[in-house]
Amino acid sequence: MVLGELVRLRAMGPADAEALWRWNHDPEVMRWMDDTYPQTLEQVRGWLAERPRNAYGSLLLGVEALADGALIGLVSLHDAEPEKGIAELDIYLGEKDYWGRGYATDAMRTICRYGFEDMRLHKVTLTVVTENHAARRVYEKVGFVEEGRLRQVFRRDGRWYDMYTMGLLAHELR
Repeated sequence: MVLGELVRLRAMGPADAEALWRWNHDPEVMRWMDDTYPQTLEQVRGWLAERPRNAYGSLLLGVEALADGALIGLVSLHDAEPEKGIAELDIYLGEKDYWGRGYATDAMRTICRYGFEDMRLHKVTLTVVTENHAARRVYEKVGFVEEGRLRQVFRRDGRWYDMYTMGLLAHELR
């Protein structure tokens, strides 16, 4: 487990399938996320049971609120290679009652700190849809900076959106 000020990050397993399934089928939660084809609860449970264990190249952690122990989201560092020292980060909070209360910011700081200190990463990268202003505010608060723009690569509601690529170097973490 990895502790932040508001959150605890911990490995996910089949017991977390119901929450993950519910989040992935909530249009408001998935608004700016790459979503996949609909899956059954059993498929999600199977995916969590069969996915390889956490390792340097693929780390998936549940985000729990310290205040009440509720599973509220997930974070992932993936595509990491020790030779490059760079990983890509994904995060989302599926429990909307926890939005706007500092949990996402703390989860970001906590996973980045873990990446830099424990995994010895040099850089963490991510992409965010240009219209996802709330997420971008969180990323900038933690220290991420815009590094580029991918034009018209995300489609939602019949419209194409751009995405920002953002990066954070170890010494930039706030």
